[in-house]
Amino acid sequence: MTYAKEKEVAIAAATAAAKLCEQVRADIPQAIEKKDKSPVTVADFGAQAIICQALAAAFPDDPVVGEEDAKELRKPEMAETLTKVTHYVQALSPDATPEDVTRWIDHGNGQVSSRYWTLDPIDGTKGFLRQDQYAVALALVENGEVKVGVLACPAMPLDGGQTGALYVAVRGEGATMVPLSGGEPQRLQVVMADDVANFRFVESVEAAHGDQSKQNAIAQAVGITTESFRVDSQAKYGIVASGKAALYLRLPSPKYPDYRENIWDHAAGAIVVEEAGGRVSDMYGQPLNFAEGSKMMNNRGIVVSNGTIHDQVIAALAEN
Repeated sequence: MTYAKEKEVAIAAATAAAKLCEQVRADIPQAIEKKDKSPVTVADFGAQAIICQALAAAFPDDPVVGEEDAKELRKPEMAETLTKVTHYVQALSPDATPEDVTRWIDHGNGQVSSRYWTLDPIDGTKGFLRQDQYAVALALVENGEVKVGVLACPAMPLDGGQTGALYVAVRGEGATMVPLSGGEPQRLQVVMADDVANFRFVESVEAAHGDQSKQNAIAQAVGITTESFRVDSQAKYGIVASGKAALYLRLPSPKYPDYRENIWDHAAGAIVVEEAGGRVSDMYGQPLNFAEGSKMMNNRGIVVSNGTIHDQVIAALAEN
């Protein structure tokens, strides 16, 4: 089966959502607190609305498992925020009403099934608020396998002084990057072992997102001697896929040893790296499980590599 329509719709939706996010970011948005205390902005809600609207129109039978829902937005005290969200959505969908916006957002309240989309409208919200890296992440999953993945990274620096990258992958068709501003797709290929300048590793900016001391020890154990560089969001997957790093590690934090990863935080990035020639697994070498629920309860930690060092990383983890 080809996924030409799915790819086309996903690219258009993620690109539109990234445009909305950048418009919001230019206005230096005020953060709202979710129950889990992570910041969320009108851009999260607006991006989810735009993408869910497009998916519902093109694939009405496909559930969408997204990060946000509109429950808080419907509260009377959130009326001003809902008005702001609607304003930004209207720049792309002029006839949208507040009721449309909340309905589109809640289209992302679907359940994992044999075929579904998973969406993080802004992965790396703290990076977004810092005017740094973030990603709009969208993936199609069938029978537990990611088939299409799109990552829009508006702050990603590119060669030639441009900023903004769109990473796209379809299972069996390879991965490409195209500037968000437009241009020809460039084939992605993970780094080779003899590329010393790019034989490095990336990890999250937030220390609580992993075990940074152990991550550094593992990187050194497989021959990576340069200090890590830290980046928010699934932009890290794009960096590995484009050959700018050999390894991304996200090991369980000592503070949160029982934490399990959300599917929307990894699905799109995983297929982009795999189709660029790399490998993605948990810390025990097991494939990431996108078939059972919104959290990957049977996986712990994330290992993303150029492929050639993957087995070494897993072996080093087993020894530490």
